[in-house]
Amino acid sequence: MKRMQKGRPLEPLVLTEEQRAMLQSWVRRRTSAQSLAQRARIVLSCATGKSNTAVAQAERCCRPTVGKWRSRFQQFGVDGLLDEARPGAPRQITDAEVEAVIVKTLETQPRGATHWSTRSMAQASRLSQTAIVRIWHAFGLQPHRSETFKLSRDPLFIDKVRDIVGLYMNPPDHAVVLCTDEKSQIQALNRTQPLLPMRPGQIERHTHDYVRHGTTTLFAALNAETGKVIGECHDRHRALEFRKFLQTIDRNVPKDLDIHMIVDNYGTHKAPTVRRWLAQHPRFHMHFTPTSASWLNLVERWFALLTERCIRRGSFLGTQSLKQAILEFLAVNNEHPKPFVWTKTAEQIFETLSHFCKRISNSGH
Repeated sequence: MKRMQKGRPLEPLVLTEEQRAMLQSWVRRRTSAQSLAQRARIVLSCATGKSNTAVAQAERCCRPTVGKWRSRFQQFGVDGLLDEARPGAPRQITDAEVEAVIVKTLETQPRGATHWSTRSMAQASRLSQTAIVRIWHAFGLQPHRSETFKLSRDPLFIDKVRDIVGLYMNPPDHAVVLCTDEKSQIQALNRTQPLLPMRPGQIERHTHDYVRHGTTTLFAALNAETGKVIGECHDRHRALEFRKFLQTIDRNVPKDLDIHMIVDNYGTHKAPTVRRWLAQHPRFHMHFTPTSASWLNLVERWFALLTERCIRRGSFLGTQSLKQAILEFLAVNNEHPKPFVWTKTAEQIFETLSHFCKRISNSGH
């Protein structure tokens, strides 16, 4: 005899094409939650006419679970398969209190201090320190941090920026662009006690005090296209040493190429002896950065790498060992040069500075 189906007959579950496509995407998508993917499979199986028992066996769940999601889908559609928002604990801090903390942080200073701390703000606002941390984090406020800036007041700022950025982004033919500067007064510091080397669970350590063993100056010219650097060390950084460095550049750059040099406004770069030498070597073209705008000279970025990787943690017995370390870093750089790629156009720089000027003009200081 044919076995009779228990219970009342199920209402047929019909899917639209849009609903079917969405449920199938939930099943296939790797980032879907397992619970949501299972609910989608249950509904898709029920739409084929299978009983709740057959679907439960296939999905390895109980019949009431299948009945629940079949019913939820028939009542609410696809949205019925999503988890409902849980109420959670009611908020104890009002929007007005949050606004008061933000306004106080941005527009006031605590008595006897330059900036707010989480403890002082908690005391002033009568909220917990944890609440202040969360509010500041949500709105990206960091009163404990500050940075420095300097805007150039050079009357030819716009022309100079366009000139130098043009050299970076559209260099002239049959020419080389050299970002040139000197890193002066590099100190040969020797730690007063031997280095304690790194080991598992402990970082490298050295004494905070040191003995000075003189200084040296590095003259460097960074090729903006290739990343190679022409460099040499001198004891001083007068116009005489800069002229000697120009002669070194002249010997190292092929004679058939013009040389466009990006330099700052330091006095040695404009000294009479340097100008006379440049007049005798017409393939040299000087491009001066605006005052207080050393960020336009890419060799400054290379100097930062030199300091970070070679000088800051070094210990030198004298200027000779310091020079040797610098020249070795330069040689390694030239074996595998990597240029710094300039990406911002002059107009983008001006737009950024315009927004910045508006911010500081409205700061109230």
